[in-house]
Amino acid sequence: MSTLNRLVLWNIDQTLVDVGRVTRDAYAEAFQRTIGRPLVRLAPTPGRTESEIIFETLAFNDVVTTDDHLPAFFTALAEAFGTRRADLRAHGRVLAGAREAVEALAHVPGVVQSVLTGSVRPNAVLKVTELGLAPRLDLDAGGYENGVYSKAALLELARTRAAERHGARYPEAATVYIADSPRDVQAARIAGSPIIAVATGSATQAELRAAGADRVLATLADTNAVVSAVAELTRI
Repeated sequence: MSTLNRLVLWNIDQTLVDVGRVTRDAYAEAFQRTIGRPLVRLAPTPGRTESEIIFETLAFNDVVTTDDHLPAFFTALAEAFGTRRADLRAHGRVLAGAREAVEALAHVPGVVQSVLTGSVRPNAVLKVTELGLAPRLDLDAGGYENGVYSKAALLELARTRAAERHGARYPEAATVYIADSPRDVQAARIAGSPIIAVATGSATQAELRAAGADRVLATLADTNAVVSAVAELTRI
């Protein structure tokens, strides 16, 4: 790559890491604390924001939602994750090639890496910190669930934060999102940024191509393929 200012935004769950067991346990605890009874059914999570998961989970469990439910659930969920640091290390895992890809991109001049995730910030930070990925990610430049914005809007927000923090411009064409679901592809399309889709979640390579991903990889295991895709998609 030539020395251009590029922003690489990583989705976390099922792109960089798998912490599904811990997530399910934390949601069960948060539901119990917020609603006062056991969780029966958790909504699907791929490509979704925390608020979408929470509202659908409440509906699945016959809870009539109020304006107070979301902030209360956010707080309970963050606290539930916060008590599970050891579980994240014991039961979570970094997906094949993710650590190597993050490390390789960290050595490319002009590249800043952060996250764009449907998780609330405390939980997102815990996931990448406990699994050892945080040192190469500028987490203050990331886009996180806040109950207000879509992932597409959060991508734009991350671009603005990165520009302010690093004193550089990161236009749409110089910002690449790496994620694993068709919903993430849609968010990138709306935001006008290229996306590398990785079939490490529930979507197949064919489904990710059909959704309109610019590049589709089976996994992140081929570090050179990841770095080359970022270079090719951000030649501005």
